Formats: sequence, C-alpha cells, structure tokens
Amino acid sequence: MSGHSKWATTKHRKGAKDSARAKVFAKLIRQVEVAAREGGGDPNANSALRTMYQKARDASVPIDTIERAIKRGTGELDGARYEAVTYEGYAPGGVAVIVETLTDNRNRTSAEIKHLFSKMGGSIAEPGAVSWQFDRKGVIEVRGPVNEDQMLEWVLEAGGENFTASPEGATVITEPHELAQVRDALEGFGVAVTSADLTLVPQNSIPVTDEGEAKKVLRLMDAIDDHDDVQNVYGNFDIADEVMAAFEE
Repeated sequence: MSGHSKWATTKHRKGAKDSARAKVFAKLIRQVEVAAREGGGDPNANSALRTMYQKARDASVPIDTIERAIKRGTGELDGARYEAVTYEGYAPGGVAVIVETLTDNRNRTSAEIKHLFSKMGGSIAEPGAVSWQFDRKGVIEVRGPVNEDQMLEWVLEAGGENFTASPEGATVITEPHELAQVRDALEGFGVAVTSADLTLVPQNSIPVTDEGEAKKVLRLMDAIDDHDDVQNVYGNFDIADEVMAAFEE
C-alpha cells in the first residue's frame, strides 16, 4: 500500500502547485458525467455519482460546473459520450500497472497509451494479466496527527476495515460500498477528511531499490497520468521516501 499512497500524495501536490490543476478539473468533470449517465443524476440515489461529486468538491471544482456535468451525463445538455477503457501493463522492474481511461475515441487512446508504455520503457499486457494483483477499495485520507487508539475505535465504529497512520495524518481503507458512509461517520466524529475515493490497492508491493530504475517507474507513471483521457493510474511499487521526494521536486 505504501507505494500507492506515496504516488497519490505526489500527484495531489503536483496538481496543487502547477497548471495540472486545470487538467485535474477536466478529468473530475468527465468522471461526474459518466457517473450521472450510468446511474442517474441524483447523488442520493447514485452512490458512484455521490462519490465523484464529493471528489470534485474536495478539489474545489465549482458547484455550477459539477451541475452542468451532471446534466450532460443525463442528457439534459449536449456533450461528448465517453467510454471507460482499462489498460494493463508493466513498468520497468516488472511493476504491474493499471490505467483507467474515459475516452470518446477508443482507437486513438489505445494507440497513445501503448506508445507511452513503449516510450517510457514499459510494456502493454493483455487484459487480466495484472488486474488480479489489485483489490478495489475505498480510501479516505485524513489530515493531521491522530491518536491511533481513538482512530481505530472510530474507524471500526464507522464500518471501515483498517487504517495506517503517518506524521501527516492517516489513510482509512473501506469496502467500496461503505466509502460514503464511513466518510460521513468520521466527519461526524470531528475527523478532518481531505479526500475519499474509490481506488485500486495492490495486494503486495514490489520494492524498487535502485534509484535509476525507481525514477524510470515514476516517469512512466507521470507520463501516463498526464494523458488527457487517463483518469487513474495504479502501480504495485514501493519506492523509498527520499526518491519520491526528489522526483516530486
């Protein structure tokens, strides 16, 4: 889980610091549209939309922008029709990678994702080749130091599975269908939740100890994540904190 958590933190800080913020907005809006199209425009009756709505709000996407995205999803406003396509592959060192996209042109996106894997020293794989190594989970990020005993009590009472603490806060893991419920409960206990999202968590991580190879893995992840159609990219790597920090800088 550690590599996944560090990569998520790196992406968050990158998006907060530079022009990637606009790209993050565009990706979140696309996710809201698809959730509304697939499950209806009422967040109270559509758990996927509720999660995406809150994720967009956490990223400071304006409410009127989110509402327009919902209307495009339900057909009240005109808009492109996006298709979810997932790609699997390997980064340098045998690190398993899963790429989730939303695209209005499958052929274009497929060619471009395959090119990025090849260009950055990775390789594309057949569907199912690496997905078995990941589990779909809800992940809630908590800001600030926590009392671990108290946090454990709250997490279990809220219906969460477990959590890991760090000097910056805590990461709470839930079953996918429990994500919104656990978030609401933790906030009711006064916990400062910074984000809550459905994600893929690796069952086991591959240590990448060589600094040169670690940077190759991170460059591939970053290049793929920067693609307009890519919504999420996951890897089962574990890279030292100092290498992650150097890459972030």
